[in-house]
Amino acid sequence: MARVTVEDCVEKLPNRFELVMVAAQRARKIGSGAALTLDRDNDKNPVVALREIAEETVNIEELKEEIIRGKQRIIAMDDDGEDVVDSMEGEEEWKAMARGAGTIDMNSDEDEEEDDAEPGLEDMAGAEAPVEE
Repeated sequence: MARVTVEDCVEKLPNRFELVMVAAQRARKIGSGAALTLDRDNDKNPVVALREIAEETVNIEELKEEIIRGKQRIIAMDDDGEDVVDSMEGEEEWKAMARGAGTIDMNSDEDEEEDDAEPGLEDMAGAEAPVEE
């Protein structure tokens, strides 16, 4: 194939946005080692993906399903019929860090010594302390 154009692919997938999503999914699969259905001809992965879509050598519906599965957070159903929600990547680390930050004692003796040496919030704001009579 000489040059692939979007018009070649739009005939197969009329929605251009959907075409971009499907072609990107196929290009990611090619990049991760999926077998090519066409000769590469020194083309990069996105161009090969568009050529495969234009020549209908890949299953477009299967690529759409892979996109949807990749975005879903609900993973499986329990035996009792309840959904099991998977944590997002890194979510457990953030929760652990938040728990760790909540255990810091803000009123330790070290902080009190530092407070005597540094001006208070009222001093920095320019407010004067009330005068006792």
